[in-house]
Amino acid sequence: MSRLPDEAGKAALRAYRHAPRGDRFHVAVRWFSCPFPPIADALPQTGRILEIGCGHGLFSSYLARRCPSLEVHGVDIDESKVAVAQAAEAPATGHLTFAASPSGAIPDGPWDGIVLVDVLYLLDEAGQRALLTACAGALAPEGVLVVKDMAIRPRWKARWNALQETLSVRILKITAGSPTFVFTDQEERARWLVEAGLQDVHGRRLDRGRIHPHHLLMGRAAG
Repeated sequence: MSRLPDEAGKAALRAYRHAPRGDRFHVAVRWFSCPFPPIADALPQTGRILEIGCGHGLFSSYLARRCPSLEVHGVDIDESKVAVAQAAEAPATGHLTFAASPSGAIPDGPWDGIVLVDVLYLLDEAGQRALLTACAGALAPEGVLVVKDMAIRPRWKARWNALQETLSVRILKITAGSPTFVFTDQEERARWLVEAGLQDVHGRRLDRGRIHPHHLLMGRAAG
């Protein structure tokens, strides 16, 4: 799996060329550390997509450029990051918007796809389940919920990731959220999605050749 940006990725990264240096560095590191293309592959190619916890907006920006027919809306609790995303918003095609939103709030749906990329670990287990249940309820018929998070295995990768997140959240204050991290077993999260009424719930690893235990979990609303 190549880490080099495709054309949509290059365009998304260029959108931040006028952002402050620290933000430019952050989105560049974000691209090379996170497997964005397979996350985008798991989402519908048309319709309305919501990204919860969009941060600087890089994944939403990439998705809007890759799939011009999508209407993409990103929300985050960090108003300063949302401001960077809004300033960078200039997709050649498609629709892309950003907004600040309270933790756990979901903008009015229905949504053809909802995606969360490395967000849930900042919530306690009850908060994670509540958010996923709310997301499932906000999907359109046959809408897709996609969750990219870190697995708890292999354990050496999980320990490395926890160390890096400690640096980002507790020390550098790059990421807003609880200073306590809760990395939940993906099989447990899959059960939550089934109990929330989603179908075809399945997951797969995305960590081959990477030092972080990336994992993708998906579920589909009934038709």
